[in-house]
Amino acid sequence: MANHKSALKRARQSEVQRARNRMVKTKIKNAVKQARVAVGGEEQTSGEALKKVMSTLHRASSKGVIHPRNAARRIARLSRQFHAASKPLATSEAKSAPGTEG
Repeated sequence: MANHKSALKRARQSEVQRARNRMVKTKIKNAVKQARVAVGGEEQTSGEALKKVMSTLHRASSKGVIHPRNAARRIARLSRQFHAASKPLATSEAKSAPGTEG
């Protein structure tokens, strides 16, 4: 345990920061889970979920909870999944649209 007054204060500050960082990391994990579930579902819902994740990750990186490149990498991977999932839907809808077969 800390012996000096400044070390005691630093320990208190670290505790508060750790709790705050843990809360932000939990928000990131939940947002990413929701986005991955939404990618399999409706396209509009997954787009909104992706925007929410991007916002959450950018906010966490600006606060210093995660590294900016970590946030960028996660956003890139999620957006790649989103676009890969929405692409086959668009092509299958165009093939099954009325009037295209003839």
